[in-house]
Amino acid sequence: MIRACLIGFGMAGRVFHGPLLSSVDGIQLAAVVERSSSHAVARYPGIVTHRTLESALADPTLDFFVVATPSGTHFEVARQVLLAGRHVVVDKPMSTTAAEIAQLIQLAQAGNLHLIPFLNRRWDSDFRTLPQLLNEDLLGSLVSFESRFDRWRPDPPTSRLWKEDATQGGGVLLDLGTHLADQALTLFGKPEAVSADILCERPWARVNDAFTLRLRYPRLTVVLGANSLSTPPRPRFHLRGTKGNYTKLGLDPQEAALNLVSSITDPNWGEEPPAHWGVLHTEEAGAMHSHPIQPIPGDYRLFYAGVRDALQGKAPAPTRAVEAWRTARLLEWAVESSQQRREMICDWTSEPA
Repeated sequence: MIRACLIGFGMAGRVFHGPLLSSVDGIQLAAVVERSSSHAVARYPGIVTHRTLESALADPTLDFFVVATPSGTHFEVARQVLLAGRHVVVDKPMSTTAAEIAQLIQLAQAGNLHLIPFLNRRWDSDFRTLPQLLNEDLLGSLVSFESRFDRWRPDPPTSRLWKEDATQGGGVLLDLGTHLADQALTLFGKPEAVSADILCERPWARVNDAFTLRLRYPRLTVVLGANSLSTPPRPRFHLRGTKGNYTKLGLDPQEAALNLVSSITDPNWGEEPPAHWGVLHTEEAGAMHSHPIQPIPGDYRLFYAGVRDALQGKAPAPTRAVEAWRTARLLEWAVESSQQRREMICDWTSEPA
């Protein structure tokens, strides 16, 4: 049994990591770092609560640590864990800068430690279905890929106020852009260039709350976007190819479901109802036809199953720290593009080894 310690029990710890860690065979959610509250022990009786990170790191029975603190603290907390010689999973973004992620990679390599970014939306139902469409050539040659994460949130927040603080990693670009950029890099690899518009659309906003990124590939245009003033939201995915189009509305259901549980017991976890399936539009015998595509169920537990197998030496880590660096660097070029009002060439030569 691999024993995990969760650092932080805010939204990320309570909604994502706690339920997932407690739902994967071979992993025990053994401890949590909560500086002043005791919410975790109320939800998970028997868990050990530490008031300081130093106290948790002093427990030799803990096999790995999960950083689920506010984004602006990820680098320093992960650095302390690595310096203590312990394996670590870090919620997204791994850090607010690519340079800091490179430092963490160096520390992990020097200590022969696992440094694993939590990029859970690779295990969304809709995203897991896309390779099937592409591999089966259902769309023909893909010419355009649009991925969006739009929401309707016009009012100022009343909690998690750090998300409105740029110094703490606030802003929708780091929050949602990390997911969208990672998914694009996973599907298509490194782009040649990026151009972007990164905005504050709500009058009270102190950090970016909308963005559009355009990634240039040799024969493909990828558009990534998010904002907080869309109702109804635009399609989550829209793919155009020489044989047809694919449109997917709505979000993967797992986050909403995780809000309601402390562990996963539903045998139909991650399945989307037929009304939410994506639709393939193709021309057949001179007429357009629409076909619902049954999605592959989403399952964030697969991430932690991969972490377990990596720690046991049975498989590579499910995600790699260098992939978090690539995403961070791409978003930095996007910020430069928006500021300078020009396309930025992506120079990947400085990628950590």
